[in-house]
Amino acid sequence: MIETLVAAGILIIVVAGILPVFMLATQTTYTQGDVATRVTEYAQDKMEQLLSLNKDNIISDGFNDATTDTTVFPAAVNALDGTTSCTGTSPNICGLGGGSTVASTCGLGGGSMAPSSTVGSIPPAAPVTYFVDYLDANGNLLTSSTGAYYTRQWQVSLDSTSCLKTIAVVASSVSAGLKGGAVSMKLVTIKAANL
Repeated sequence: MIETLVAAGILIIVVAGILPVFMLATQTTYTQGDVATRVTEYAQDKMEQLLSLNKDNIISDGFNDATTDTTVFPAAVNALDGTTSCTGTSPNICGLGGGSTVASTCGLGGGSMAPSSTVGSIPPAAPVTYFVDYLDANGNLLTSSTGAYYTRQWQVSLDSTSCLKTIAVVASSVSAGLKGGAVSMKLVTIKAANL
């Protein structure tokens, strides 16, 4: 009987000693599981929104890059210059056409972007207006960074031939209260200019 009590006492001491490890593992699993899944989902959501903007989508200004506010859904036309209507004639609807050489070799080209140019920014410390948005803990879009739990930033680069746009989206969580710090996801894709 005494041997059983001594063994039970030793077992209780050992279990009590490693209990914090199990608690930390549970918290880390939450961070890496739930929050990482949400960050990935939110990055994919923004990427899909950006990829859906095309030459035929006049409401979204044809992903005109320098004048389309993609922080809102659906994207706002010419939001950066304060107007809300598309201008131009086909194939230059909403300033999308580009030069005739570009149009003949690559479709509609880079829109308002110059070859080898980049708009937006993805470093977390350097958000660019109209290329960053904020989400609350449930993934709802916020109008400012106040109360934000997730941040999404994106940038669009046009190659030197005006044929390909590289779109990068970074979604990250706020690090406060998360074991292991902030969780982030970066997605990059290339879109042909005629799509």
